[in-house]
This record gives sequence, C-alpha cells and structure tokens, in this order.
Amino acid sequence: MHFFDHLRTVNRHRRLVRHYCFRLGRYWQGLTHDLSKYSPTEFWRSVKYYQGFRSPNDQERIVNGVSLSWLHHKGRNRHHFEYWIDYCLKPGGGVYMGGCKMPKKYVAEMFCDRIAACRVYQGDKYTDASAYDYFQHSKGHIFIHPDTSELLDRWLLLLKEEGEETALRRIRQELADPNY
Repeated sequence: MHFFDHLRTVNRHRRLVRHYCFRLGRYWQGLTHDLSKYSPTEFWRSVKYYQGFRSPNDQERIVNGVSLSWLHHKGRNRHHFEYWIDYCLKPGGGVYMGGCKMPKKYVAEMFCDRIAACRVYQGDKYTDASAYDYFQHSKGHIFIHPDTSELLDRWLLLLKEEGEETALRRIRQELADPNY
C-alpha cells in the first residue's frame, strides 16, 4: 500500500500548482486546485494503483480498462479540457462530440497543472520543454476546442522558448482580458 507515497505526490503537485497559479494572480484556483483528489473515490484508487513515475490513473486503466478515479476527477475540475466535452450541434442539425471553448482562467490553471505534473513525474529530467512536448504527443487525438488548443499550445511554446519567468509574466498580462 502506497498511502503516504501517494499523499506526498498529491501534496507536492498541489503545492506546485498553487505556486504557479499565485504567480498568475489566480489565488482561489491555486488554493482549490484538485481538492477532489482527496475524495475517497479518487484517493483510495490512486493509492491502490500508485507507481510513482506516472499517474495512477494510467495503471488503473491498464488493469480495468477504465479509470473510475479519472472519470470522477475530470467531471469536477474545470481546468481539464475533458470537463468541457459535450455534444455539439452542426449547422445542418447534426450532432457530434467535441470540445467546448474553455474560459481563459481555466486554460491558465491547466497550464500550471501541466507544468506541475511534468515536474513531479519527470523529476530531474524536467525541462521547460516538457509540458509542450507532452501536449504535442496528444494533439490530433483529443477532443479539445481549436481555440483552447491554440492558446495552450502558444503558452506552452512560450514556456519552452522563453522560460518560466517570461511565460508567467506574459500570461498574467494576457489574463487581464478574459477573451481569446
């Protein structure tokens, strides 16, 4: 059983996200980020499938074909693009599954979340390119609104090319306007 290992991982991740959110002026989001990870549905499953080098949700998916912890998590946390997947209407009346455009403040929290997750799971191998590279591997395979994808891509590329300080400063300036 990996109770304390998982608890340390969650606490470290939340601490990093809080740090980045605070740097962006997103104080409430930093304080409340991922609180559902402490719920019994998410916490105990994650303890059971803990590995230390990746999300326990991946191992739960391998073993069971689905991660109930992840389904619970994404339905309660607006900083995940999966929260924003819905039926969309085509102009002619057809229906398809797609990503809805996320509010910019949640894209900012997702940016912070991705940096923190890469730092936690990659450890010393983390670079400012890590979150960008991870996102590039998923593009084209996920239900994310094109505008949201473009914004996240631009911010992660800024982090990769200009570094953390510049990226956080520019993103904080951009957050003054909620539109994109």
